[in-house]
Amino acid sequence: MHIGNKIKEIVEKRGITSRWLASQILCDRTNIYLIYKKSTIDTELLQKISKILDYDFFKDYSDETFLQDD
Repeated sequence: MHIGNKIKEIVEKRGITSRWLASQILCDRTNIYLIYKKSTIDTELLQKISKILDYDFFKDYSDETFLQDD
């Protein structure tokens, strides 16, 4: 799973702007665009983003891991 793509997908589904997300995690909007390009992310940052977007990205990772093992 490319986490940056997934975050961008959820942001777009929620109708949220990158500027708003940046203000919530106290960073510059350009950093959000960098996050969208990342295939991996720090777990603390992912936890913040998960809470802000009310979406469990960790579950997606878990589901992907267990589905690959089958």
